[in-house]
Amino acid sequence: MPAVPMNDLKRALLATLFFGAATGIIMATFNNYLSEVHHFGAEARGWIEFPRELPGFFLVFIAGAMLTVFRETQMAAAAMVLTAFGAIGLGFLSPSTAWLVVFIVVWSLGDHIIFAVEGPIGLKLSKGGKEGRRLGQFGGARNLGTILGVGIIFFLARFLGDRFGLFFAIAAGAALIAGIFYASLRVGASDPPSRRLVFKRRYSIFYAVSALFGIRKQIFLAFGVWVLVEIHDVPVSTIALLYFIAATLGVVFRPLLGDVVDWLGEKTILAADELLLLVICLIYAFASDLLPEPYDLWLLFGAYIFDSVLFALRIARTTYLKKIAEDPSEITPTISTGITIDHAVATTLPILSGYIWEAFGFRWVFLLAGAIALVGFFVCLKIRVPYPEDEVVETERV
Repeated sequence: MPAVPMNDLKRALLATLFFGAATGIIMATFNNYLSEVHHFGAEARGWIEFPRELPGFFLVFIAGAMLTVFRETQMAAAAMVLTAFGAIGLGFLSPSTAWLVVFIVVWSLGDHIIFAVEGPIGLKLSKGGKEGRRLGQFGGARNLGTILGVGIIFFLARFLGDRFGLFFAIAAGAALIAGIFYASLRVGASDPPSRRLVFKRRYSIFYAVSALFGIRKQIFLAFGVWVLVEIHDVPVSTIALLYFIAATLGVVFRPLLGDVVDWLGEKTILAADELLLLVICLIYAFASDLLPEPYDLWLLFGAYIFDSVLFALRIARTTYLKKIAEDPSEITPTISTGITIDHAVATTLPILSGYIWEAFGFRWVFLLAGAIALVGFFVCLKIRVPYPEDEVVETERV
């Protein structure tokens, strides 16, 4: 395999860094923004996940249409423009819940497009057998960007207070810079167009793991921070500090975890991730029963940071897909299909979780997540790499 063009690699890492800054700023402030500006409770917080994740449900069609015209790097640039526009809308153009929903959808559309193409871009910039390492390096760059972005927010929040318009404007600027770097990439320029839609039995385990990851992501994005904000009154500056710590650890551990994926294999890594997630769910559910204040909150801080680091292991899904893919052109469409499948399962789960929180208490939300993690462990045990060709039974391409 030819060496990766260094200029492309540097530009891609810089794009990832600024993308990490934009995403980190938005996610570090989003829950406090909903609570303080729009006065959401747990039930409303659950409902807002539906429009936020709706673009993911339609991603297989959106990405399929875009792939007939654009390559992955151009899609990434467009995604960053959408992210910037959504951030500006959240900061300055959302006086009502209706407008809030509109700009959440815009931001989320950019977010989901970039997650569909960032893995394939990283794979194209990797050398054979070291895909995990390369994706881990990109994860480290993203975390470094999060450190810079969230660090700025931390100090602004401490000295100026919660200026959400300013926070989102900074996020928009970072997203636009990321878009410029993505647009300048030439990797994959000579590749043939990807297939519009790919749905094969060959990728069924990948789809299942994607769905389970989506459920896990939904519960923790919606309610992991919500426990800290609503139950323990943690301010935005402290949430930003937690993001900062998690991102700092990610700069070191994401590249290392990429090497671990290459070393131990996807089956071991993904199964271990589900067991560790089960432990985290139990901590969220019972920390305040096990420890007195303030030690229970410290334990929750630790669980939150640990879970953020574990999110890096999602690269194992991408490297697994590359190893079983029949054709490299199927990777991006299959990732998009996986995202759509996980959202078909997960878009309503935060709504259900919000009702469970209100009716029975927050711990039952995390007990549900723990049960799903246990199911995920047994699904991950079915992973086989390389794919057993004699067992292949394919459906027709959609």
